[in-house]
Amino acid sequence: AEPADIVAFVEDLLSEKKKSLRGKRLIVTAGATIEAIDPVRFISNHSTGKMGYAIAEALARRGAEVVLISGRTSLPTPTGVRRIDVLSAQEMYEASVREFATAVMCAAVADYTPEEVAPTKLKKGDGELTIRLKRTHDIAAELGAHKAGRILVGFALETDHEEANAEGKLQRKNFDFIVLNSLRDAGAGFGVDTNKVTLIDRAGREELPLLSKAETAEKIADKIESILK
Repeated sequence: AEPADIVAFVEDLLSEKKKSLRGKRLIVTAGATIEAIDPVRFISNHSTGKMGYAIAEALARRGAEVVLISGRTSLPTPTGVRRIDVLSAQEMYEASVREFATAVMCAAVADYTPEEVAPTKLKKGDGELTIRLKRTHDIAAELGAHKAGRILVGFALETDHEEANAEGKLQRKNFDFIVLNSLRDAGAGFGVDTNKVTLIDRAGREELPLLSKAETAEKIADKIESILK
């Protein structure tokens, strides 16, 4: 075994947390999807997957069976987690529907994808280039419409009207609660090891201080566990 795996195993044995989610199956989506324009170029975003991976690890440490549906990222698979790698929003949709259990939708999924993918590299011409886009599947809305007693957690990354947008998303997609990120908060957002979030459900909201993403993941796992009980 690799040293990191040995350390994780020992930490798990010494953990004060009981296996409170043993017997529970959850999926976590994480990372960025990429939408091909041609064999060379694609549309994507700045997500690194750190928050989603931290959540998957926190849930697995509590004994849950965790399926991590991962877009593009350079992160190693958390110990005890089954990982499914996908690239496009369509692939993430298919994997999420197939694996659907209590779900944490943390991935940064493209809302639009090119109508057509060029078979060869698009060459630079003299004029402008227009690429027509079509909507991708709304994965969270699809799962929310077919929850059947399963818990669904969403994420909202906003740049303006943060709380109003997050609360609207909570209702539209039938989330049990939503985790609001604001890019206006120092220490939150893409690529950093800290986060500052607000947990919003139909009963109210809980604003968390700036925490490491591992600590934030534990808070999210606590809330999921409280609903499951």
